[in-house]
Amino acid sequence: MRCPFCSCVDTRVIDSRLVGEGDQIRRRRECTECKERFTSYESAELNYPRIIKSDNRREQFNEVKLRSGIMRALEKRPVEMDRVELAVSRVSHKLRAAGEREVKARKLGDWVMEELRTIDQVAYVRFASVYHSFEDVRAFLEEIERLEHVLPPEIKKDQLDLLPGDNDSESKKS
Repeated sequence: MRCPFCSCVDTRVIDSRLVGEGDQIRRRRECTECKERFTSYESAELNYPRIIKSDNRREQFNEVKLRSGIMRALEKRPVEMDRVELAVSRVSHKLRAAGEREVKARKLGDWVMEELRTIDQVAYVRFASVYHSFEDVRAFLEEIERLEHVLPPEIKKDQLDLLPGDNDSESKKS
């Protein structure tokens, strides 16, 4: 690595440490010419597949856009940011692990819906209403009913009720 002080190409590493969650390395370096020390960071360059939109346009995957969509669905919901970041991380990992050069936006949306289903039912329904473009209230209610029957009990107990007067909320009051 070139020295930022004298531009000499001969530098040596004097210390290396993992940073954050271990996905980056911090290196202390010393220039062999001017003896100045500086820090460099090294991380893996990950190539995400391109996303094929519904109109067949292709665009580069954008983690900021993914996080923004999840945050929009979770707006004004009592969900910690750690859970949001974990969901973004899991979706990003699935995308990389797919091993494809291109992934349909529909598949990416399905992964987001899986994550939202386990985080917050209201956010899931919000996202689903946009994602599936519900035409009427009946389609919306069908999705809510399907969600009520699909969630495992261990996840369901941590969720707020979707509709006032849900059977589960009655049993919680007793």
